[in-house]
Amino acid sequence: MDYLWTPWRYRYVSNASKDDRCIFCDALAAKDDSSTLIVLRGAKNFVILNRYPYTSGHVMVVPYAHVAELAAAEADTLAEMMRMAQRVQTALGQTYRPEGYNLGMNLGRAAGAGITGHLHLHILPRWAGDANFMTVAGETCVEPEDLATTFERLSKALTSQ
Repeated sequence: MDYLWTPWRYRYVSNASKDDRCIFCDALAAKDDSSTLIVLRGAKNFVILNRYPYTSGHVMVVPYAHVAELAAAEADTLAEMMRMAQRVQTALGQTYRPEGYNLGMNLGRAAGAGITGHLHLHILPRWAGDANFMTVAGETCVEPEDLATTFERLSKALTSQ
């Protein structure tokens, strides 16, 4: 079996737990959606761009409530989360024309969660051939679009629905 060593990822994961602040709660408190990259606000959740995206258009649907587990979230919050995911998928489809999507949650550090204390759902548009080993082997992420452009495009698509 081959192993790929990624010391850059280990540094990110091991240092993330040393800061007790929550990036999602901080983004909400800032009340400046364009600088914090919040592209949509709902009644119980918001949609924010991932600052370290795997693909252009990588967003997260995040509850306003600071909860770490699905069992701790209110049913209305989870229902709205799925409605927002539908809305985001429509907007991503119109804006980026992806060939597929990844949706998922990483609950707990061992599951790969970078932010363990605040539940969030990742939504990533995907294209055939967009997966490669650049991030692992070359410590490089290839993104065809900067976050400001993604913010502008998705904000426009989500408000036109």
